Amino acid sequence: MSNLSMLCAVAPAIAVVIGVVCLLVGVGAGVGLYMIIATKKIGKSKSNAVKIIEEAYAEAKTIKKESMLEAKEEAQKIKDEANDEAKARRGEIQKQEERLDQREEYVTKKEQTVDTKLEQIEKEKEGLAVERGKIAEATAAAEEIKSQLMEKLEKISGMSKKEAKDLLIQNITEEAKKDAGLMVKRIEDEAKEEAETHAREIVVGAIQKCATDLSSEMTVTTVALPNDEMKGRIIGREGRNIRSIESVTGVELIVDDTPEAITISSFDPIRREIARLSLEKLIVDGRIHPTRVEEVVDKATKEVEKTIKEAGEKACNEVGLYNLHPELVKVMGRLKYRTSYGQNCLKHSIETALLAGMIASELGADAAVAKRGGFLHDIGKALDHEIEGTHVTIGVDLAKKYKESEAVIHCIEAHHGNVPFHSIEAIIVQVADAISSSRPGARRESFENYIKRLQQLEEISNSFKGVDKSYAIQAGREVRIIVKPEQVSDSESVLLARDIAKRIEAEMQYPGQIKVNVIREYRATDTAK
Repeated sequence: MSNLSMLCAVAPAIAVVIGVVCLLVGVGAGVGLYMIIATKKIGKSKSNAVKIIEEAYAEAKTIKKESMLEAKEEAQKIKDEANDEAKARRGEIQKQEERLDQREEYVTKKEQTVDTKLEQIEKEKEGLAVERGKIAEATAAAEEIKSQLMEKLEKISGMSKKEAKDLLIQNITEEAKKDAGLMVKRIEDEAKEEAETHAREIVVGAIQKCATDLSSEMTVTTVALPNDEMKGRIIGREGRNIRSIESVTGVELIVDDTPEAITISSFDPIRREIARLSLEKLIVDGRIHPTRVEEVVDKATKEVEKTIKEAGEKACNEVGLYNLHPELVKVMGRLKYRTSYGQNCLKHSIETALLAGMIASELGADAAVAKRGGFLHDIGKALDHEIEGTHVTIGVDLAKKYKESEAVIHCIEAHHGNVPFHSIEAIIVQVADAISSSRPGARRESFENYIKRLQQLEEISNSFKGVDKSYAIQAGREVRIIVKPEQVSDSESVLLARDIAKRIEAEMQYPGQIKVNVIREYRATDTAK
């Protein structure tokens, strides 16, 4: 019983051992089988590898053989090319050697030629030296003869060499001056004959076509009163009315002993016109007090502004300028109340524009630019009481501000000759301005200035050597000069007239032109006994 129990107890362990043994046997069999299969595969792989290596070795031998053949061919090709290049270089070197040989032969021949020529030159030098000696001897002999002749001439003439030389130079100088004067006169006469005829035709034609009113006017500065009692009403109690008028209009009212009149004083022509209209309205209305003054002045200001605008537009239409900036049109209208030496500036601008356009058309210049420049050339005068600077500077600034063209701006800038002329249109504007300003009746001039100009003309003329008397005639537009005939010849009188004219241009200011006439008269007098 105990043996059976022990057997039962050991049986599981035995079963486990048997299982483990069986497992080990199975694993060993599997490993052996795997090893057999792996050994077969390794053998097969080895045989494949050997085969691949043999094939690669064979292919490498083939490639090596082909590469060696290609290398040999390439080396042979390079060798052939090198041989050809060397052959070509040998040919070129041979040609250069031939050229050098030819050059050496040429140089040798040249050297021989140069040697021959040097020998000839040496011979010629020897001959020239002999000739120079002969010439020196001849010169010395000539100088001796010349000195002998000069001594004889000095004895005969009673003059030294220097005195004779000075006399000869003086005679030649006088003769040259005479010839120069005659030539200048001939050239001037020919040029004047052609240029004066053509210029006269152009200017006269332009003036005939430009039919403007006489532009010399007096600025209105006096207001007529119905009676002297009105003066007191305008002055008002303790002067309040006249102070109010002066304060609002910016002018000065002068109430003096002049019967039935009040004088308006102001540098600004627009203010003067507003004051004139306001006074006339107040006089007609009869109600004169500070409040009423402000109302009337306001109405008069609006009327003047409207008149200015209408005057500018009318002027533009008269000239034919329809694309002018509205602000420039207004400024041009202000010139209706501006005068220069008694000449109305707006009418002067219109006249200048028309003249410039006609002259430009005759000369083939740009008539539109000339007309526009002529119309705007004095626009600065409309504002010269309000803005610092000359009317030229103000006009140029206005034209630039409102985008006028450079050509028109140059016409404004150059019309007084302040800058060099760059265009024919600018010169035409200056000429048209001078024509409009200097024609008879255009401007008035004070008696004192008129007398001074005549005196200055005569003083300048009398300051030249050889002038006997001078007379300023035709209101200073011509000066006649009588010269001393024994001091000034006919040819020298031409040069004298030119010199006097240039001096007048440099020292005097005058409208238009001044004609210089030099008169030389020789009188022979004898007495019968």
